[in-house]
Amino acid sequence: MQEHDFPRNISGRSITWDDVQMIRSLIQNNPAALRTELSRKVCLAWNWINQGGELKVMSCRNLLLKLHRAGTLTLPSPQNGNNNGRKFLQLTVEGEPQNPILSPVGMMQPIHLERILNKQDSYLWNELMERYHYLGYTPLPGAQVRYLIRSSTGLLGAIGFSAAAWKVQPRDTWIGWSAAVQKESLHLIVNNSRFLILPWVNSKNLASHILSLCAKQLPHDWQQSYGYTPVLMETFVEKGRFAGTCYKAANWTWVGVTKGRGKLDRTHQVALPIKDIYLYPLTKQFRKALQLP
Repeated sequence: MQEHDFPRNISGRSITWDDVQMIRSLIQNNPAALRTELSRKVCLAWNWINQGGELKVMSCRNLLLKLHRAGTLTLPSPQNGNNNGRKFLQLTVEGEPQNPILSPVGMMQPIHLERILNKQDSYLWNELMERYHYLGYTPLPGAQVRYLIRSSTGLLGAIGFSAAAWKVQPRDTWIGWSAAVQKESLHLIVNNSRFLILPWVNSKNLASHILSLCAKQLPHDWQQSYGYTPVLMETFVEKGRFAGTCYKAANWTWVGVTKGRGKLDRTHQVALPIKDIYLYPLTKQFRKALQLP
């Protein structure tokens, strides 16, 4: 991105060319600083804090990474750059298989979403995904909110939300936005990128109940972390492996299927699994919010 591309909205913040120049100077004047430290310095310079008065370091790291990938500035190499983005997963007692949980949803109340806010819970979330999710553990892209799912009967699973997919033709057609507006408003969509109910948990309607809890709690948590409220959730369900039953039961809308090409496809041949696309509005005015530049 060049000077004429600014101002623009990135990670929920309007960025000017002067902001870019300030970040470049900060990087140049702190040659030994790692990415997290640089993010903190930028947050301090902008007084970029959430409603709880904490620096919005995660949002800032996402913003800096986008500018880095666009060639607008150059960040130092990531500290953990030789492990393909995978962190060492320490196995824990809580992550071990437990006794079967077969209770009806009504008998497991209260079921609650425990937000990931510390390293111990983060490591447990990672461990559960690596051990029990068919995709294993990989870091979620961009801005994100993750939860452990707990009830009176114990740990039930884990779920995560992250940055939306860049271009999805059926979704974009369903919304009805232009390419220009899509670039500015994409951050208002969040992707349910991971959903795991532990294999020893078997309770009818549990998954759809959890999705309903997420629809109520996620907007507040996202606002608290990133300073804006998402208006639409999306997810991708691999055809042939899953039927999307819980999303249908939770009133998510099917809008089409992916082409299976992936971001790096150059041959226009199907290379990835085809996935069903489901969407869930978080407000009745979601289209108006998404279509505003």
